[in-house]
Order: sequence, then structure tokens, then C-alpha cells
Amino acid sequence: HSWADALSSIRLPYVKYICPHAPRIPVTLNMKMVMPSWFDLMGLTPDAPEDEAGIKKAAENIKAIIEHEMKNGIPPNRIILGGFSQGGALSLYTALTCQHQLAGIVALSCWLPLHKAFPQAANNGVNKDIAILQCHGELDPMIPVRFGALTAEKLKSVVTPTKVQFKTYPGVMHSSCPQEMMAVKEFIEKLLPRI
Repeated sequence: HSWADALSSIRLPYVKYICPHAPRIPVTLNMKMVMPSWFDLMGLTPDAPEDEAGIKKAAENIKAIIEHEMKNGIPPNRIILGGFSQGGALSLYTALTCQHQLAGIVALSCWLPLHKAFPQAANNGVNKDIAILQCHGELDPMIPVRFGALTAEKLKSVVTPTKVQFKTYPGVMHSSCPQEMMAVKEFIEKLLPRI
């Protein structure tokens, strides 16, 4: 709900926005407390163990939404995946392993899950030319901006390097800011012009 609200301030009237809820599951990082989470988290460092099965299952759920929208007449090259933190991570993984050519990815304060599997995991390079807007707060205590920078470098080995934009925001922690939301709006407007 919070991101649906945040998007309302930059909403384009001709674009449909879908904000799915993550299921409630026990999260190892939070002492197995049940909370909304796309997949289990064991740690937030590049070498932490990852919930491969959970990440792949979550990606399949998002791919099912893409398939549903395509059946309703939306061409995949008019679909952008995006998210914040774990949602951004899931957006990156899903788009890069998707069999359809998508328009772009908005990846806020996040990382590339199962990063060691790339570039091989990228589905035959279908999305080799996908546009990626990656934004990160410079004071993020949860996912340090350095991990965001490492992710941007990794993404440049998976997609056309000039298609990756990495923007950082001074003074911003694990959250968003108006300048970041304007960058997201401009990115969406550029990739999804009114038709």
C-alpha cells in the first residue's frame, strides 16, 4: 500500500500500475518472524546464503502477472518491472530471466539475487537491451550503497552497459526521496510514451 501511495504522486494517467503484495512468510534474518517477504533472507551481504527456491518461486509469480497482462492485450515491450529493496531485487531477477522482451526495470535500494548465476541465467539474452534505472540512498544502513554499486557493475555484464543508470542520493537512508521519484517518473515516461 505504501508504494501504491508513493506512485500516486508520479502517476501517468495512461499507465496501469500493479502493486502486488508479498506473501507473509517466516524470515530467517528477523528471527523467523512471519512478515511480508517475497523470499527468505539469511543475510544482506553479497556472500550471504540465498533462498534460491524461494527467489525462483517469487519470480514465477511475477511472470504469471506479466502473462496475465499480455493475455489482456499489453505487449511485453510496454511492461516495466520495479520495486524497492526486496521488491527491486525480485524485479531485477524476474526481468533478466523472463522469456519476454520487457521495456525496463526500476530497481530502488536493492541488489541482484543469485548474482553468481549471471550472466548465464539471463534467458538467452532476450532482455540484453533492457533499460535499468537503479537508485540508492548513500546512507542506506540495510543495503549499503556499495552493494548497489557492485550490483550496477554486475548488471553491466548482463545487459548493454549503457542501458544501466545508477543514481545515488546523498543523505537518503533505506527509503526514497522526491528527487528519486521524479527520476522514476521520467524513466517511465521515456520508456512508455503515450500511444
